[in-house]
Amino acid sequence: MGDAKRDDMAIVLCSGGMDSAVTAALAARSHRLALLHAAYGQRTEGKERSCFEAIADHFEVPATLRLQVHLHLLAEIGGSALTDARLPVPEELSGSRIPVTYVPFRNAHLLASAVSWAEVIGATSIWIGAVEEDGSGYPDCRLAFLEAFGRVIQEGARDGRRLHIEAPLIALNKAEIVRRGLEVDAPLHLTWSCYQDSEKACGRCESCRLRLRGFAHAGVADPIAYANDEPE
Repeated sequence: MGDAKRDDMAIVLCSGGMDSAVTAALAARSHRLALLHAAYGQRTEGKERSCFEAIADHFEVPATLRLQVHLHLLAEIGGSALTDARLPVPEELSGSRIPVTYVPFRNAHLLASAVSWAEVIGATSIWIGAVEEDGSGYPDCRLAFLEAFGRVIQEGARDGRRLHIEAPLIALNKAEIVRRGLEVDAPLHLTWSCYQDSEKACGRCESCRLRLRGFAHAGVADPIAYANDEPE
């Protein structure tokens, strides 16, 4: 934490989850951090916000470089089990199909918000913890999508030619992300991945299962609490 940083500022999209915390740790090695968090009516909105603040405290990000954007239009649009309580959160891995937990085009809204903020605060990069290989099959977590959005930034933003997207985890699986997080001292104990519970992680939803599998394959214990001491 005491190392000198370059003058370049990086905006990190920080959900409060493991992937975004590892991404923030990677960005912090060479950039000043600005952290952006989104509230969009997700089931665990309050828990995610508290994790975001804890991660920001860990990296000593000043209040002026913490931004929460409100994207509740995503809940109004619906179509996702994360924002519509009438849709049950699946408790199995989705395989190759896009699961009902996909929030339609969410990352485009997040990246657009980050671009707007970057133009105001002078950030030169936007970091996102998107994972393609071992994620949930969300189409807006694919490298092709991020590359296409990068071209949109270049064409549509005032400072687009000097602003770029970084996705350091895009080709990693969850076990590799856990190991990378440990290497860079990411605050994994402050993160939250559960889609449906906020007190203790359920251990059953797809996000919990992917996370638990990652820690198991990495050979280390997950530092957060689960409702079942021996999750399925």
